[in-house]
Amino acid sequence: MEKNGYMVDLTHLTLADAARMIAARELKSLELVEATFARIEAYDTRLSSHVTLMTESALAAARTADAEIAAGRRRGPLHGVTVALKDIYDTEGVLTAGGSKTGLDRVPDRDAETVRRLRAAGAVITGKLTTHEYAHGGPSFDVPWPPARNPWNVEHFSGGSSSGSGVAVAAGLCLGALGTDTGGSIRGPAALSGTTGLMPSYGLVSRRGVIPNSFTFDHCGPLAWTAEDCGLLLDVLAGFDPGDPRSSAEPERPPPASMAGLRVGLLRHFWEEDLNVAPEMVAACEHVGEVLRSLGAEVGTARIAPVQDWYDVKITIAETELFNVHRGNLRTRPRDFGHDFLSRALGAVCFTAQDYVAAHRRWRQLRRSMVPVYERFDLLIAPSATGPAPRLDAHSTVNFWRSPSITTPFDVTGGPALTLTAGFSENGLPLGVQLTAAPFEDRLVLAAGQAFQAATEWGCRRPVLEAGDGSKLETYALPAPALPRESDEREEARTLAALAGLPRDDDFLLALIAEAAPHARAMAARLDRDYAFSDEI
Repeated sequence: MEKNGYMVDLTHLTLADAARMIAARELKSLELVEATFARIEAYDTRLSSHVTLMTESALAAARTADAEIAAGRRRGPLHGVTVALKDIYDTEGVLTAGGSKTGLDRVPDRDAETVRRLRAAGAVITGKLTTHEYAHGGPSFDVPWPPARNPWNVEHFSGGSSSGSGVAVAAGLCLGALGTDTGGSIRGPAALSGTTGLMPSYGLVSRRGVIPNSFTFDHCGPLAWTAEDCGLLLDVLAGFDPGDPRSSAEPERPPPASMAGLRVGLLRHFWEEDLNVAPEMVAACEHVGEVLRSLGAEVGTARIAPVQDWYDVKITIAETELFNVHRGNLRTRPRDFGHDFLSRALGAVCFTAQDYVAAHRRWRQLRRSMVPVYERFDLLIAPSATGPAPRLDAHSTVNFWRSPSITTPFDVTGGPALTLTAGFSENGLPLGVQLTAAPFEDRLVLAAGQAFQAATEWGCRRPVLEAGDGSKLETYALPAPALPRESDEREEARTLAALAGLPRDDDFLLALIAEAAPHARAMAARLDRDYAFSDEI
């Protein structure tokens, strides 16, 4: 469409800009929705960001929105804008399979609470988006839908597990999307796909009607082009839900008036001591600090517990919970899950009840250790990935057990974390940096993100998409795991499988258990320490 003598690409609007144009009667929701589906048809065969298009209901919702707005009944900024959902959010009458063969007959009879809130706000739901299997696993080619491909380079990883959410926003196939984050699954796709993603404080956004990964660490939240967009989505999504047992009535704190006097800490030990981080990613983090300093913030160096400590807690708790969520199908039809999902989920059989309790007690210690950090710093800065998006053929399942995730600490703290683009690599891929703060300081991290984005131009760059036949793109199979030669290790795997109710004669499953076992044992050993009586779970 044309505005002020210039052609405007409707699919390249920010959510906030589209909302303002709709409110001003410069844009109709139906125009936006029709442009969105045309763009999906042109480009998504190569990107694979969608698993289900909700075309008829979206067009009907857009017409209703236009009629209501014309009659002076605008519901708010989301009225008439396009939003898509990770395919673990329940949608009444629409397949919600979780990216798994085991979910192919799952059609919910009601919307998730977050989806209900979006509809009530007038948002137009355009489709369901690709997810790693049950919000876990990696970029798998042995599940019903292929993995979403990075719009900056389709041979590279798009981040996970909210992969379709990051890709769809980055490619202009929706203005906003919902994802989930249990170990980095909103922030990873935002970082690698070049968008903005908010993991809200734990309990701030309802999880009711969302297929669980880990009851203890699941967060539901938005991905969009800007921090402002994420804030508009959060306005609708946030709020106590009595139907979610972990929902919190704790109010959000108000945002700061400016960045002046904001105390910012760079978590430099993340890249100097804990993990191998690409120099260009380090530079992006320092860049964010410098921009905030130029806006009046006080920037120094902060330190929290090592990344591995947080990862041990999260994996021990979350994998145990994930296994139990899917225990029935894992026992009766394990080969209907993908290789990557199984390589993670089956490792849980290596943990004991003692390990699970120890992890919860260590979790309490780590949360307490954050109190003095938050007293000294309002905002913390860290990389959202160790480097730009890797190639799809570089993916290795066992790395899940070998290498701690740089995003996971903040799932464990329970505070908000916002990822935004802070530069690009030499080969043109986005570099994502995360801003995090104490629980329920969501408006602070959004304000800091918005201030950074207003002061820089990184968010103005969009990927150049290529239309064409996605079936000709290269696919990749994971190498088959091998059973260990030592008879005692094989027998241990059989014993663990039998105790968990898994087939004890399937060499593939036994090999995956054996592959994870030494890493799971190392985690449990690090969690086995003297705890005070007061260190409850």
